[in-house]
Amino acid sequence: MLSEPRSGRLAAWGNALLAGLVSPDDAVLAIVGEDAVHRVEGLPGESGPVGLTLALGRLRALGVKGLRVALPAPGHPLGLSGPPDFNARALDAEEAVVCHGVALGLVPEVYEAGPDGDVHVEVVWHCLAVREAPPADVPSLGEAERELAEALREATEVLSRLDVAGSGPVAEAAVDAYRARAERGREVLAPGYPPRAVRVLELAQRVGLLISVAYENGHGGAVSASEISARALALRPVERTARRAQVAAYNAFVEERERGGR
Repeated sequence: MLSEPRSGRLAAWGNALLAGLVSPDDAVLAIVGEDAVHRVEGLPGESGPVGLTLALGRLRALGVKGLRVALPAPGHPLGLSGPPDFNARALDAEEAVVCHGVALGLVPEVYEAGPDGDVHVEVVWHCLAVREAPPADVPSLGEAERELAEALREATEVLSRLDVAGSGPVAEAAVDAYRARAERGREVLAPGYPPRAVRVLELAQRVGLLISVAYENGHGGAVSASEISARALALRPVERTARRAQVAAYNAFVEERERGGR
């Protein structure tokens, strides 16, 4: 599970830009992150790929009022509303951004270029038509927070019983690295997001990290087939719940503006 999906950065900082809370330069810098460059292809009125600054300005001119995130997985079209071809591309990428106010969506395609030791990442966002309908299976922030706390508690009990909870030097190093990143930059979301969204996203990312550690550390003490199966069954719903919580946090900006009638 991605701790910080590119669709999350695009939606969060795109929302802040659309609301006039950040400058275009600051928004683009945050969205691109450690990638080399992002471009948008297929925008209405454009014959070829354009840079993010122009793309975000064009989306605003087209009437886009906000950006939502989708983080689909096989059998779970989380945040999507169709049509099938857009859903298929989003599922292949495992993420997408869906515009609010205009029936458009953006799906990233990631390229690596350059020689060994100097590889850089380029991203092309494909702009496609979407269906105007409520996004699938996205909870409210309150629901997401409650579900995540409950799922984490239940999974911890199972994993501890099977001796496969994140432990040992590899797990400790991963958790330490997460904490160091969190301390370096406390701005998990862009300006304008409610504090509860920040809290939910931080918890979802932390849970995602622990799930990754549990998978990467092998089977731990779960030596029998039944124990391995039990571990997988314990992790799967937690991972699903964490993805739902991530989407709820990223989408909170649009939900708040809708409730406020803006």
